[in-house]
Amino acid sequence: MSGPINYFQRLLHKNTPSRDEVLASPWLKPFGQRIAHSELWRFTRRSVPRAVFAGLFIGIFLMVPGLQIVGAALLAMPLRANIPIAAAMTFLSNPLTTPFFLLAAIDVGGRIGFHTDLASFMALRGESVSTWMQWLFSDAAPALVSGLFLIGLGVALVGYIVSLVVWRWWVGRKWRRRFATAE
Repeated sequence: MSGPINYFQRLLHKNTPSRDEVLASPWLKPFGQRIAHSELWRFTRRSVPRAVFAGLFIGIFLMVPGLQIVGAALLAMPLRANIPIAAAMTFLSNPLTTPFFLLAAIDVGGRIGFHTDLASFMALRGESVSTWMQWLFSDAAPALVSGLFLIGLGVALVGYIVSLVVWRWWVGRKWRRRFATAE
């Protein structure tokens, strides 16, 4: 491996909390032992693509930064997906990508028949929560919500398929290496 990859792995390992530290969080107490199930923390050919799907879908559909990781973890539980991967996938929507997702969602919502009002949405920057709530209950908000749902679903399905292909390639590569060294 090259230097930057090793550095990133060491940095990630050093700064990532362990499973026990995460499970000791008071925020997770309401979920009891269900969240501690080992299936939700292992990297398997089934749990990783499911986690990619859950994280990408929630990360795009639920555009509230603090709730994305919680939402991905909650969706990962019934899907029997890897919780750390689901949480990491939510970072696809970040301050750099969020404006593009929002504009695309309003466009997609308008194309499927909902009323769109881009000017009123753009005027919401820096407004209070009550102004946002009023806008959410207006006739323009369904375009955004339905657009985010469809974009989130599409990106999540593509991520699921890509993760299946990458997982299969990675495992096949490991087996080829194992057989090459055995001969």
